[in-house]
Amino acid sequence: MPSADGIAWLIVTKIQKYRPRLSDRIMLRLSTSENVDGLWVGTSDDNPKRVLCLLREALSLIKLHDPLRYSRLTRDLERVWAQNPSHHAIAGFEYRLGACALNAQFVLAEATTLERLASTIVHEATHARLWNRGIRYDEAIRPRVEAVCVRRELAFAAKLPNGTQLLETTEQALAWCNGDNLSNKAFERRREQQDVDELHRLGVPNWLVRAIVALAHVIWALRRSFRSVARRAAPRATH
Repeated sequence: MPSADGIAWLIVTKIQKYRPRLSDRIMLRLSTSENVDGLWVGTSDDNPKRVLCLLREALSLIKLHDPLRYSRLTRDLERVWAQNPSHHAIAGFEYRLGACALNAQFVLAEATTLERLASTIVHEATHARLWNRGIRYDEAIRPRVEAVCVRRELAFAAKLPNGTQLLETTEQALAWCNGDNLSNKAFERRREQQDVDELHRLGVPNWLVRAIVALAHVIWALRRSFRSVARRAAPRATH
């Protein structure tokens, strides 16, 4: 049975190649980047030197204290990309790009220690490792996928000389990995709140924020209706 990092899985899909979106290809071109041990490391932030320095130091920390994990990381990922603006509050794995995508504001935040940044990259690299073996992020197995990624963070934190605080926060994250927190509806709520926070950060008036959210809800409802109609209209196989 297929496995990843010693975990056997019941749901494995056929491995497919996905083309990057045009918008992502454009942003990659506009990003400042460098090569680190075969990894494309870049950022679209206005302060690229600082961001790239932090990413380089985080990768060096992984390489120094967990060389096996680092070796896997450089094979499983194609890119480490700090984005501004970002779809993610902190980070995510972009399967179309083979990228650990980080929110540049998270990378630059004073509260983000080098250990936390390195651990986050380890987490997303584990997502890449699972994805490359055909294990998707379906809602049914999402808690198990996240639990594997968090355990890789714990294993990494245990090897750090200053990893005590990181261990504590990561153990709390492991307890958070359940179906309620990782359902599609929970993801939608968090994405909506992130979008609202970003609009507020940009100085958009409250009335306009409410109007944008209401319009988004209408669009999502229409999309769901169209998909439902398309499923009902699709021909079904007969036996």
